[in-house]
Amino acid sequence: MRDRKATLDRLLRVRTLQLNLAQGDEARAHEKVASEVALRSRIAALADAVAPAASESEGFAFVAAAHFRERLHRSAEAADARLEAAERTAGHIAEKTREARRDQNAIEKLIARADADAALKALRALEAAPPVRKIRHDPC
Repeated sequence: MRDRKATLDRLLRVRTLQLNLAQGDEARAHEKVASEVALRSRIAALADAVAPAASESEGFAFVAAAHFRERLHRSAEAADARLEAAERTAGHIAEKTREARRDQNAIEKLIARADADAALKALRALEAAPPVRKIRHDPC
């Protein structure tokens, strides 16, 4: 019985460690998604700021602004792709976290069941034990 208890305790420590690692990975994935969203919004703000406007020197400035906007749009498309990839990764990591939590809960339930079985076995052993008769003497 002691071996089983030690094995379950060791499994619980391992599963808890795996759960903590998975939760850390999930937090990092969510931070990456937030970072990509912020980058995408900064790129969109820059693209809006470089919108063509009527000015006196329309020739060269207009071409430069168009070139810069084109590069910003390419950056925005790349940012969208990175955001989509980060969201997919976050989804996979969240699933791994749920699996780790299920594994840890299963081990905790096995430990609780083993403790309950051990307590029941001890009660049955006490019930089956012969009665102990204590001889009491009055003070002489």
